[in-house]
Order: sequence, then C-alpha cells, then structure tokens
Amino acid sequence: MISQVLRDARKYEETAQKAITREMRPGFHLSPRVGWMNDPNGFSFYNGKYHLFYQYNPYSSHWDTMHWGHAVSSDLLHWEYLPAALAPDTACDRDGCFSGSAITLPDGRQMLIYTGVEKINLSDGSDCVLQRQCLAVGDGVDYEKYGENPVLDESSLPQGSSKYDFRDPKIFARADGSYGCVVGNCDGDRDGRVLLFGSPDGFSWEFERILAENKKRFGKMWECPDFFELNGKQVVIVSPQEMLPQGFEYHNGNGTLCLIGHDDGGKFVEEHNQSVDYGIDFYAPQTVLAPDGRRIMIGWMQNWDTCPANAPNQPWFGQMSLPRELSIKDGRLHQQPVREIESLRKNEVRYENIKFTDVIKLDGIEGRKVDLEILLRPGDMENIYHKFAVRFAQNDKFQTSVSFRPHERVVKIDRKFSGSRRVVIHQRRSLVRTEGGVLKLRIILDLFSAEIFVNDGEHVLTATMYTERAADEISFFADGAVTMDVVKYDLVAEEK
Repeated sequence: MISQVLRDARKYEETAQKAITREMRPGFHLSPRVGWMNDPNGFSFYNGKYHLFYQYNPYSSHWDTMHWGHAVSSDLLHWEYLPAALAPDTACDRDGCFSGSAITLPDGRQMLIYTGVEKINLSDGSDCVLQRQCLAVGDGVDYEKYGENPVLDESSLPQGSSKYDFRDPKIFARADGSYGCVVGNCDGDRDGRVLLFGSPDGFSWEFERILAENKKRFGKMWECPDFFELNGKQVVIVSPQEMLPQGFEYHNGNGTLCLIGHDDGGKFVEEHNQSVDYGIDFYAPQTVLAPDGRRIMIGWMQNWDTCPANAPNQPWFGQMSLPRELSIKDGRLHQQPVREIESLRKNEVRYENIKFTDVIKLDGIEGRKVDLEILLRPGDMENIYHKFAVRFAQNDKFQTSVSFRPHERVVKIDRKFSGSRRVVIHQRRSLVRTEGGVLKLRIILDLFSAEIFVNDGEHVLTATMYTERAADEISFFADGAVTMDVVKYDLVAEEK
C-alpha cells in the first residue's frame, strides 16, 4: 500500500522532471530526478540490473526531509529513473528516511534497510533526533515497510553508545546464509565507531561486537560504513565528520577513510589506513559486489561545506561519482573507473613523445566530456622539470588544473578559476609514490566534474566545477623540459 506522502512525492517528481532537459544534466554521472541528492543508498544488483537509491528531497534543490530516490542501470553509465522508493510516512521515520542499503532475500524480494529519524524534545528544551534502523521489502519498484519497525533501536546498542548518532546500516550476506550489518555510531564524546550486528533472516537482529573504533584518530562521528573482503583482506570504509589533516593524508572537514586489515579470530585487526579520495568532492561511498566478482564503489560527488555556495537556482543539485573498481595493491586501496566507461569512447586523438617547455595546446585535445590519459616523464634526466600542469574547462577567463611537482611528489587539483564567486574549498594536494618525475594521469571530465586517477588509481582526486560550458579548451604547462604521451577520447553517452 503506497502512502499519500509517497504518492505525492512520485506525482511531483514525475511532473517536475519535465522541466529538466537532457542537456541540463551531466553526460554520464547520475544526478537526481529532480531536487536534491546526497548519499548513495542501496547500491545493489537485483533482477538483472544495478539499483542505486539516494538521499533525496524532490521538492527543492536544497537538503530537507529525506526520501529515497531510485534509478537503475544495466551498465552503470546510462541510468533510468524509477519512482521514489521511500518517503517519511510512518511514526519511526516521520522526520526522514536516512541512508541505508539493500539485499536480495531468498524468496526473490529486495529488502531495504534504512535509518528512520524522529525528532524529539529534550528536557533542556533543545531538539534532537532518534535514529533507528528500519526495513522495507519490495519488488524493485514498490516497497512495503515492515510492520515491526524499527528492527534496531537504542535498546540494541552496547553500553555508552549514542542513540542520536546511530545510522547508515550496510547489510551483507554471509556464507552460511545469515546476514551481517554494520552501522555508524559514536560514544558519549562523539568518538566514532562501527557496530556489527547479525541476523539469521534479515528481520531479527542482535548486536555482535564493535567492529572498528576511532580512538580519537580520524574526526568524530563515523558515517556510512561499509565492510567487505577484497583481495584476501578485510576492508572498512567510513566517512568521518570533522576531520583534522594529517600531512597530506587527510583533509579538514568531512572526509573518507579506508581501513585495511585482517580477521584475527573474529576480530578486525587494522594494518593500514588512508583516504579514499584526495580531492574536494567525494563523500559517503558505498560498494556492491558485481555479478562478475568486481567490488564497485560509488560516492556522492560533493562536499558538505560547499553546498550552500554551489547549490544553484536550478531544478536539481548533486551528482554521483563515476563508479570505480576496487583492488588492493602493495597494501593500499586502488581505484579505477569502471571498465564500462570504455564503451563511451569516441574520436581517439593520440600523441607520443611530445617534448616541450612552457605552454602548449595540441590539435584535437579539447572537450568537456573527455577521457584523457597522460604519461609524463622528464625531457632531460639531468635536469628534472620543476612543475607540470594540465588545464581544462578552459578559455580566456576560466580554467581548472591538475599539477605535479616531481621534487615534492605532490599532485594538486585547483579550481579557483573555475567560476566560483564564493570563498569555498578550491585546492587539495596529494603526496604520491613516484620517482624521477615519471607520472601517469587519467582524467575523466564530465560537464560539471573532474576525476583524476593517479598512477593507475593509487590515488584519486575528485572535484566538481560549474564553469560555463563554452570553456572547453585543454592546455599543458611545463616549468622545465617534459616529454609526454597523450591520448584523448570523447565520452559519448548515447540515449538508450
């Protein structure tokens, strides 16, 4: 039975979508059907298609009471909108259906697990929200909320846990047919941790253990946890709030954290930590195990601290990153664009052994929907160049750039000339592992974004940009002698 609240949201989005033309959207990144989008939810493979839900306010391009938007795809690049899946229409989620995940039940139905939010008044007169985990079950389009919701509430928490910061359940199947679920939480000091729950059937849940703890290392509350095996290791991904920088490894604000470790008698033991993305706009990633065995991740391609400045007066705001294939190499998380992106490649332009100093442009190297690969090396091994940069979304007025200083081994993304009129985050830097001035870059450009994959995905830097579309030039700069190979493809996502 569809509630009137959900019925109204579906009717509104169907009507309002008509004002958004295909040309107003990114070429191959998912944006909301209408209104506002943030965290990816329920990233799953069900009935032959990838399903992606998302935090959603259909009524405005700004954050407000959360619904779940819904889209499906056969190739992770061409997305078809389905009607909104969830709306805040019951007692335990009346103030929002927050982030969660999805799984296929043995009977063929799809189950969604999400955080229901209810505002309450505290004794001191202030407001707060109770956060509890809820279920809905359906057929891939329509979902019925479970009559026994919530299935996890404050009584499910271990001693010392905050019932006001208890959200974003990520469910997974276990080999024995039971289920596990990780949920973000914090203690009374807002120090983040990931809680692990278990269930025999997906409906009845019990607390098992604290899977990972912050111990005041990485920000405060940990949001949007994920937990999976990859290349023989166990991986925990979370999005900590209020992070402090640690050299080049983490940045101020809301960030992304990857913990790589192993199982020691049922206990997760950390071996390595790193940022998931070293750029400006990437948060709340979620992964899916594809039918072919790939672990694929997608994230919200935005930064909370820049939303008020960047939310334009247009009928949609927010977009997802390009889905990425994950692997572990040399103890680090590596990410590559999903291989499906190669199906969009058209109009190859290739140059080899281009040696230059100062600034050059190359015929045929231009565009705003582009896959650009660069292999960089010194033009003079006795005098390694001081700096290299590639500038894109460029004309006489605008540009965004990626630069590399080989003596410092620092890659930087810089969008201060991208057209922003606000004092927001414009630069981020990453310390990469390379010697002798040799570097590989793969730059995926869409109309409103750039995703930079360094050294075959050892580091990724992501940034949105709202530069006018006429700025489509690409140029190269070198302080010192540089030799490079360049190949460019236009990325053409044809209607399906």
